Parts: sequence; C-alpha cells; structure tokens
Amino acid sequence: MTIAAEATSMLNPIEMFMAADLVVKAVMVGLIVASLWSWAVIIDKAIKFSGLNSRARAFEAEVGSGRSLEDIAAQAGTHPEHPLPRMLVIALSDWREARTRGPLNEHQGNLLVSRIDRALDSLIARESQRVENGLGVLSVVATSSPFVGLFGTVWGIMNAFGAIAASGNTNLATVAPAISEALFATALGLAAAIPAYIAYNKFSIDAGKFTGRLESFADDLQAAVARRLSGPAPAAPASRPYDDASRREY
Repeated sequence: MTIAAEATSMLNPIEMFMAADLVVKAVMVGLIVASLWSWAVIIDKAIKFSGLNSRARAFEAEVGSGRSLEDIAAQAGTHPEHPLPRMLVIALSDWREARTRGPLNEHQGNLLVSRIDRALDSLIARESQRVENGLGVLSVVATSSPFVGLFGTVWGIMNAFGAIAASGNTNLATVAPAISEALFATALGLAAAIPAYIAYNKFSIDAGKFTGRLESFADDLQAAVARRLSGPAPAAPASRPYDDASRREY
C-alpha cells in the first residue's frame, strides 16, 4: 500500500470511528445526534420564518390596498392562524363590542384603547415565545459541542499515549492513527457547533424583527381606533391602519 493510500485510509471517518476508544465513540455519537438535532431545528425555523414573513407581506399589501379593515378581518376569519390578521380581528372585535353600547365618551374611549393594547401585547408576547422555540437547542449545541469534542480528543490522546508507552513503540506510523482518531472528535464538535452558532444568531435576529413587525402593527391599530374615536363618524371604517412609508419589510 502506498503512503497516499495509507493516509487516505487513516482519514476515513468510519475507520477512525471504529478504531476509537469506547468513550470517544460515545462522544462522537453524541455530537452526531446533536448536529442532526440542530439541523432539524434549522430547517424547521427557516421554513416557518419564510412562511410567516411571506404571509405578513401579503396581509400588509391587503391592508394598504384601501379596503376596509372590516372586510379584511372578515376574509381572515374568526381565528386566523397568522398573528397579524389575528391582531386585527381582536381589535375590531373589541371595537364592535364597545360600540354596541352606544357612543363612547372620552373615558370609555381611553378604556377601550387600553383594553386593545393589553390584548395585543399579550398576543405579541405569546407569538414572540413561539417564534423563539428551538433557539435554545441551537444555543446549547453551539456552545457545548466544541468542549464535548475537546473532551473526546483529550481522552483519546491520553489512551493513545498510554498504549504507546505500554508497547514502547514511538514510531510515527503507530502514533499518528491514534492521534487522528482523537482529533476527529474535535472536528465533529466544530462541525456541529459552527452551523448551530450561525443559525442561532440569524434566527435570533429574525425573531426580533418579526416581534418588531407585530409591535409596529399593534401601534398602527391603536392609532386607527383612536382616529375612529375622535372622528365625526366613529363607526366608519378606516381603510389603512398605517402609512405605507412606515411599513416594515423583512
């Protein structure tokens, strides 16, 4: 066998795994499972954020089209899945309930705005927690995988040097395979940590942007309700809860 063939065989991941110590094997298996788990979260979050932002853009386009908010809310249904139309349904539901009791004075109008504000804040808090689900897994994998891999490497090197000392053979051909098997654990740790770290930061930013999007729309809805309360015809629907210039696009 040539030197190149021996080197290729030495770097074969399967052969390195099979030749590794039992503890190092356990470390490698754990890192592989952690990596697969983090990739499952990454794919899931990527699909969900893409869907949330796509539907948010479509809903904002409907709101900015000039249609009445009541028509848009009726089209969304009583229990829409996306948080933006759900916020609109909640605000208009509270508005209609308050208007059934007759004209509102200033105090009653302030109470209505406060009640809508609390309802929207509660919804935003729940949605923020929902979009952040799974990020903890990415954080744990990103921060712990390198250290777990390093532990496997240190353990493997200790065993390798112990075997070398017992055999009395310090030939490089004998030492190199054992060292490469130990270092393979560190490589697996980095392979698991790097994608998880990048994805964690990316999705954390996306979650913050989406929460900001919800908060901005909630402010616009409250402003729309306030305009209805102060206008000469409170029951007339406002066609746009916010200016196009203030719309957020992500």
